[in-house]
Amino acid sequence: NLGAAVAPWAVPWAANGFGLNLFHGEMNFHAGFSLAAIGMFFGLVQYVVDGRKYLSKDSLYPDDPIDKESLRPVIIWSIVGVIALVIILGLLAAMGQLNINNIITIITVIAIALPIYYFVMMLNSKKVTKDEKSRVVAYIPLFIAAAIFWAIEESGSVVLALFAEQRTILHIGGWHFAAANFQTLNPLFIMILTPFFVALWDHWKKQPSAPGKFAAGLVIAGLSYVWMALPAMIHGTTAGRVSPFWLVGSWFIVEIAEMLISPIGLSVTTKLAPKAFKSQMMSMWFLADAAGQAVNAQVIKYYSSATEVPYFLIIGAVSIVFGLILCLFVKKIHGLMDGVD
Repeated sequence: NLGAAVAPWAVPWAANGFGLNLFHGEMNFHAGFSLAAIGMFFGLVQYVVDGRKYLSKDSLYPDDPIDKESLRPVIIWSIVGVIALVIILGLLAAMGQLNINNIITIITVIAIALPIYYFVMMLNSKKVTKDEKSRVVAYIPLFIAAAIFWAIEESGSVVLALFAEQRTILHIGGWHFAAANFQTLNPLFIMILTPFFVALWDHWKKQPSAPGKFAAGLVIAGLSYVWMALPAMIHGTTAGRVSPFWLVGSWFIVEIAEMLISPIGLSVTTKLAPKAFKSQMMSMWFLADAAGQAVNAQVIKYYSSATEVPYFLIIGAVSIVFGLILCLFVKKIHGLMDGVD
């Protein structure tokens, strides 16, 4: 998060010529993105050097590697998937439809289909016990809730970025800044809020269960979008630019929701994972983010200054309604979790 907070300031600075006007007033994002490549290089060097020094040799190899019998279908289905993808892309190219929109649609389908496949696989696996299957069932509504949350939270780099560029006053008094600088608010609020929530979870004796926290997080995430509908409702969409504090408020609200969902989700994922699918289950948590962004990639098409109010209100309402529905099933889901908090 520290790196993510620095990047929205460092990248525009580099793209503008490192403060030296090297690109004669034009934006050169190759220079900006090179910072990420350079940073990743040094990160990998540090990982390799310190990994050899501090990591146990036993930790570098799996203690339960996949056997040949189980590996065979994985290889077969992976090859089938690659061939099917090549055929689809080939057909699109032959029909003159191989464009960015159709590629995004293919990625959307894959991102939504993969977690469905994994849930079906785990629920039908002979390696998963009855109690573990109950926990997997309990995880499904939490997965859906996480996908909805990430669809809103990750929109900060898409919808809210457009709002910053097109609809926001880019100065406070004499202090001028770039629209890209708003991206620092997400990691900044995470770093500010984390100590408070760590203290809260440590001292709150009768705190809500994981499903209860997810439900509250969804409602709060929805409110961050309802908040973003207010500027246009108050000033209209043709009145020009609005205060930057609308974006600051939206990010603050959604990061409260993230405190209730992201770390809790990481924890509950490990606890609910069947023994035979511990690694895959952690992948499922990140697939929730992917599925949310996949849906976001489709609904973003309907965003514009003219549709600003209904866009924010409808998506916000979906999150709030699902959060309220989840509230009604908190006890049921907690029961299916079989003693996992």
